Amino acid sequence: MPGPRSSWTFLTNHARVLVQIARDPGVRVRDIAAHCLLTERAVQRIITDLEQGGYLTHTRVGRANRYQVTAASPLRHPADAGPTVADLLALLATHPTSGDSVGGEPPTTEATEATQPTGATRPTGAADALRGRAAPSSV
Repeated sequence: MPGPRSSWTFLTNHARVLVQIARDPGVRVRDIAAHCLLTERAVQRIITDLEQGGYLTHTRVGRANRYQVTAASPLRHPADAGPTVADLLALLATHPTSGDSVGGEPPTTEATEATQPTGATRPTGAADALRGRAAPSSV
């Protein structure tokens, strides 16, 4: 059982925002902020960071933005070399938990595969890929 609330979390706000965008590429900043318990201004800064880092792009559709996750991008930290953003999103989106702002529906195809390079393959076991192990083979 988890202990009292402390000053750290397992996921960054950047990861939380990216998961929300992957689930719904047409999501509003206001809705991301409410779901992630952040201010709209913080979400806007995070989206700018993700775009400048090459993890996200957006296009205007009328008055709204439509986001596209660059799924083939590698994770940022050198200790996380190997797995891609798509692997991380697959892992986070497949574990629903009650009251958690991350688990739930898998990301949409548009959000995660639209920028996957042609012929690119994704490990079958995202959790194994994130741990640096090969996915178990089926016999």
